[in-house]
Amino acid sequence: MTNETIAETACTEKKSLLKACYDYCLKLSKHRYAKFFMCINSFIESIFWPIPVEAILLPMCLAQPKKSLGFAFYATISSVLGALIGYLLGFYLWDSTIQPLFAKLGYLHHVSTIENWFEEFGILFVAIGAFTPIPYKVIAITTGVIAASHGVDLWSFSSQISVYTFLLVSLLGRGTRFYIEAGVIRIFGEKMADKIGKYIDWIGWGCIILAVIAIIIYKFY
Repeated sequence: MTNETIAETACTEKKSLLKACYDYCLKLSKHRYAKFFMCINSFIESIFWPIPVEAILLPMCLAQPKKSLGFAFYATISSVLGALIGYLLGFYLWDSTIQPLFAKLGYLHHVSTIENWFEEFGILFVAIGAFTPIPYKVIAITTGVIAASHGVDLWSFSSQISVYTFLLVSLLGRGTRFYIEAGVIRIFGEKMADKIGKYIDWIGWGCIILAVIAIIIYKFY
């Protein structure tokens, strides 16, 4: 068996496992304890889990449109709490634990990119990243790494990458994303569900582009 065949087989198996996890999350969205499962999924998704929050959030909103905004609230809070854990892991355990794990998962190039973008755009990037398809677990952990490397006081209100600031911008970004999705379903129902799920990532990337343009204009003009 060639190396190419082995790589293709491993990739197929990984996709199959991810698809199976995704399908299972869809089933959980119909469970009587769906809210609990959604909160758990949202929490661990911000630390290491690959299944997006929307895998359970959107079906729940479709099933009970009048409760959509409430579901968005729970998804936001649990996601931000998970991101806080990710931030603290990056701050305290990067060298000993997280870096080797990220190397195995192939996330290290994301970390380098985020560090460069953070140096350029500051905390604004964290707020935008919370809304976009960039894995927020990587943003949360990398922000903790940057805070540690800069000797930041975690509990200082004056630092732009302290715990307080990180939580604030995470609430803003995550909340905006989830409330838009839930709000659209609440207003328009099932007809818009597929579209919002399909295009939310494009909306996120559009926000990044607009933010970069705004920063460039601010710096040069």
